[in-house]
Amino acid sequence: MQDTTNEQSRCLHCHRVLRSAKSIALGYGPTCARKIRNAAVDTADYATHQIASARELIEDGAIVPLRSVVFIAVSTDGTETYKTAPTACSCPAGVKGSRCYHQLAARMLLAA
Repeated sequence: MQDTTNEQSRCLHCHRVLRSAKSIALGYGPTCARKIRNAAVDTADYATHQIASARELIEDGAIVPLRSVVFIAVSTDGTETYKTAPTACSCPAGVKGSRCYHQLAARMLLAA
């Protein structure tokens, strides 16, 4: 039986078709991944572990665009999802008004 589905994985940033297994797993092509890694974002208000967590969130493909500046982010343990933007997040820390690593990840993606 032949598989007739024609689904292609697309970059979450530029929407180009992803071809390599590594890019498909990451959700970003090599150029977009490099732009995201090198994005100039002010991290002065964030702790070192938050910066590492934001980068890990992006590398794991656990934050995806929902609208122009709104993203869906997966919790650290993978059991919940949050709506996040560069200035707000529905996670427990964000609801309290604190800056969370989800917000930082959104800033990094938008800066790229």
